[in-house]
This record gives sequence, structure tokens and C-alpha cells, in this order.
Amino acid sequence: MIALRLPMAVKIPLVVTVFMAAVAVFVSERVLTRFQEAQTKHLGDLAAIYLDGLASSLVDPVVREDVWEAFDIVDRARQTHAGLKLTETVVALADGRVLASSDPRVHPSLSALPPSFLPQRAMAPMIVVRADEARAVARRDLSSGGTVVGSVHAAFDIAPLLAERRSVLLSLIVTNAVLTFVLALAAWLVVRRMMRPVRVLASHLETGMQGQVEPIPDSFLDKAPVEFRRLFGAFNRMAEAAREREALSRQLVEEERLASLGRLASGMAHEINNPLGGLFNALDTLKEHGERGDVRRRTIDLIERGLKGIRDVVRTTLVTYRADRDVHSLKRADIDDLRLLVEPEVRRKRLMLRWVNEGYDELPMSPSVVRQVLLNVLLNACRATPEGSQVAFEAHVEGPCFVVTIEDMGPGLPVGARHALTDPGNKPLSGSGGGLGLWMVHRLVKEVGGTVAALPRIPAGTVVRITIPLEDEEGTANVA
Repeated sequence: MIALRLPMAVKIPLVVTVFMAAVAVFVSERVLTRFQEAQTKHLGDLAAIYLDGLASSLVDPVVREDVWEAFDIVDRARQTHAGLKLTETVVALADGRVLASSDPRVHPSLSALPPSFLPQRAMAPMIVVRADEARAVARRDLSSGGTVVGSVHAAFDIAPLLAERRSVLLSLIVTNAVLTFVLALAAWLVVRRMMRPVRVLASHLETGMQGQVEPIPDSFLDKAPVEFRRLFGAFNRMAEAAREREALSRQLVEEERLASLGRLASGMAHEINNPLGGLFNALDTLKEHGERGDVRRRTIDLIERGLKGIRDVVRTTLVTYRADRDVHSLKRADIDDLRLLVEPEVRRKRLMLRWVNEGYDELPMSPSVVRQVLLNVLLNACRATPEGSQVAFEAHVEGPCFVVTIEDMGPGLPVGARHALTDPGNKPLSGSGGGLGLWMVHRLVKEVGGTVAALPRIPAGTVVRITIPLEDEEGTANVA
């Protein structure tokens, strides 16, 4: 059976309603029972008075079987007790025959006593209420010298009593319904007011999940109960800490971006300075021997190659670190350009770079994020690998994912660095060997829905495997 998932503001009023309905049913049943008993007792008392009065007068006529005298006594008694709502009165002999009745045409003399009257004897007045017939019947035996000589029977119209019972029942139903509704409404209003601080807290938590966590305003703090005031205070402290942590994270990301540019500055300067020196030499040659055609052609060709080299270095750096990420198409040439950026570090440490980038021409993903991630991991691999060793890079497509594997022959990642790369949590681990660069790699890969794995390499080194899912064409079209 599935439980109803209702809010507390509905559950509590619903419980109150059910409880009040149960109480109302119980109270109504007891009230109606007591009211019915009181009505029956009152009717029995009136019937006893009526029958006892008749019994004292009818003994002699019944013994003599005097029909007219018995009829006269019954008729005078009916007139005296007109308020009893008598419908019929019958005087019967001991053998069950009718002696006299209030309506001789219905119950003629010496006819059998109708079965609607009580057959069992009753020395004291006995009354039975028949609600389905809207009537009550009573009996009183007549005795003379200790011998039952006859009986007197009476029928009463109890329709007014039943109508009174229905009126009382209707009043109870209306009263209980109004009270239940009022109490349920009051419970709903009270619970809603009590749950208001919870709704405020839940609203701020949902807002925090969608974006920046906002503290609860002081206006709510002042009006909230003491318990919720303490809870709101704790939430505000948590929100302030989360905002500070988020600001610090953004600052660290920006600092790492600038630090990465700084690490490349020396290599870029070398890559640009070499062709610049050749360009200046070519200019000097043109100044001195520019009139010679062969010298002019060779010099212009040298200037063109130098300018192309400078252009390639600047273009590759700008593409990697630009903030614009509207382009959602990664070309194989975008990955190959990274060799130019890591080439200074490779030459400085006399490393051998094994480069495999094949099996695709263009992929639906952000080139800026992918290039930043791969460049950062490559630079870390070059720094960790000893001089004269090898760094391997392989990029290919496996099913619906773009997979890049980078291997170095260094001493291996420390525990803190591996944790920062694969599962850094919300912030980098300061002082644990994690490094901001590895933390930023994990954050950028997670941003595009990918994963990072760091495995030990046999016999030495580390294998970093980066898996990034390909965007579907529809999603790429919508983003672009």
C-alpha cells in the first residue's frame, strides 16, 4: 500500500478532522441513545398513569362482561388524556376476546385480540416502541382476587417523538460538521503559520541548489520562534561560508589561469624571440644587399617563415585561453596545436614526445575547455618526467566519448595530487600536494560532463585518462 505523501500543513488538519469526526459520531450516538431512553421512559410513565387509571375502573365491568360500561370508561379516559396521542384502546377478556374498544368498527366486541398488541401478560404497565410503525403499544393486566380477569391495551402515535429525534440528529450533524470544519480550518491556519519558517528555509535551500546561496533576511529572523531563529542563524552562517568558498574558488580558478599563462611565458618568449632575431637579421640583409634579386628572395622567404611561426604561437595561445566558448566544434588541428605550446618544455628537458592524434576530424564539443585541460595535464607530465625520458599523448574516439591518455615516466602522483585530480570535492586541498592546476582540470572536465582517472604506470610514472562524452547534434545546434 502506497502511503500518501501529503505536506504537514495538510496532514495535521486531516488528522484533526478524522479525530473530530470520530468524537462527533461517538458523542452523537450517546446523545441520541440517552434522548431515546428519556423519550421512552417519559412515554412509559404517561402510559402507566393512563393504564393504571383505566385498570382501577375496568375490573368490575370486565368481570361482569359489561360492554357498554367498559366502552364508556374507555371513551371518557380518551377524552381526559387527549395529549397522549392515543390511536386506539382495547379492553380484552382473560381468554383473549375483545370486550370493548375505542373504535368498535375496527375491533368489535367478542372478536379476537389483534396480534399487533402485546400477547405476554404484564401485571405492571409494559410498553414497547415500534419505530418502523411510528407507534408504541402498552399492556396492563386486570386482576380480581389474585386472578387475571382481563387486560387493557393502548396504542400511541409516536410520529412527533420520531420527528423530534430526527431534528436532534440533524442538529447534531450540523453542529458537529461546523465545529469540525472550524477546528480543521483553525488547525490548518495554525500549522501553516508554524510551518512558515520551514517553508522559508526550504525556499532558500532550493535557491541555493540552483545558484548562489542567499542568507535569510533579518525580517524573518526577528519574527521567527526561538527554535527557528537559531536554525536560521546557523543557515545564514552556512550560506556566508558557502558564498566565501565560492568566491575563493572563482579567485583560485582565475589565479590558476594566470599562473598557467605565466608558466608558458618563458617558452612563448623563446618561440617568438628566435624568429624575431632572424627577422632583424633579414632586415639588415635587405638594407645592405637588397638590390640583389637572389638575396631579396631568400630574405623575404625567411621573413615570411618567421612571421608565420610567430602567428602560429600567438593564435594557439589565444585559442587555448580565450574566454569565448561559443564555438562547439573541436578539430584535430586544435589538439595538434598543443604540441607547439609544450615544445619549449620538451626541448628544455630533452624529452621525447610521442604524439598520436587520429581517428577523427571534428568533434561536437567545446575546444577551449578541452585544450585548457589537456595543456595543463601535458605541462604537469613534462615537469614530472626526468630529463631524457618520454611523455606519451594519445587521443581518439571510443564509442560516444572522446578519450585522451597522457603518460609520463615520473615518480608518480602523490596521494593528495591524485585526490585533487579525481575527487577534489568543493575546493583544492591546500598543502596536500594537490595543486590548483589539477583541481582546475577536474573542475573543467566535470563542467563538460567528463571523468578523470589517474593510474600508476609500470614500472614508473602515471597514466592520466580523460573521458569526455560527445555532444549530440541537436544539443550542439541549440547551444550554438
